Amino acid sequence: LTAYCGGIGHIASAYSIVEILFVLYIKKILKYDAANPKWAQRDRLIVSKGHGSLALYTILSLAGFFKREELWTFCRQGTRLGGEPNPLEIPCVEAATGSLGHGLSIGIGMALAQKLDDINSKTYVIIGDGEQQEGNIWEAAISAANFKLDNLTVILDNNHIQKMGFVKDIISTDDWRSKWESFGWNVSEVNGHNIDELQQSFLAKSQKDKPRIIIADTIKGKGLSIMENAPQWHYKVPNKKEMKQAMQELDISEMELEQCKKNF
Repeated sequence: LTAYCGGIGHIASAYSIVEILFVLYIKKILKYDAANPKWAQRDRLIVSKGHGSLALYTILSLAGFFKREELWTFCRQGTRLGGEPNPLEIPCVEAATGSLGHGLSIGIGMALAQKLDDINSKTYVIIGDGEQQEGNIWEAAISAANFKLDNLTVILDNNHIQKMGFVKDIISTDDWRSKWESFGWNVSEVNGHNIDELQQSFLAKSQKDKPRIIIADTIKGKGLSIMENAPQWHYKVPNKKEMKQAMQELDISEMELEQCKKNF
């Protein structure tokens, strides 16, 4: 509703990571204090694919970092909820992301600092599969293995679509397991929309001295038939006809839509 009424947003990209974020925050995988977002003992989470911000903001509001009503300000003048998350505006956001390929390097720095400071905390980084075409990702990957960062977990949003096409048609591969294993990482694979599978994977004991990557098989636009596995929905909002269908599938009432329009 927020993206539709505001006329902007990466909706499909948010839908592919919403369960991942839900498990991390609401199922208490992450160690955090909503009343003290800069708590020194907290776990860190970086959403490297920053264009999935709609999912992040929604989950942060559910976790108590700010009121739900603030979601209505998304991408409006004067808001702190921009298209990509900004730590200067939102204290619980760990890094400014959106320029793909940088989030993992930042996360490695945080995980290394936790080790050096002897802080019993972890760092998590969510990356996209198309993002793996960035050279920075692989430089970071080999560094994390070298530093034996077993307090670092990467979650790969493996939704098979990037920008305006399918990953396999652009980079000619989607065999991510063997590549990450060859870089010295502990690799597991899960259904990225299954709450129980995600929770069990996060709770599994890390392999000593090895960073971990969880390849989460996801569907871009999950939950909306018009968006699922459709590259054209990377950056698009529904028209009136499409919104009517979306409301039926998501059980959104006319009253909720009118409230949304009023807020905008």
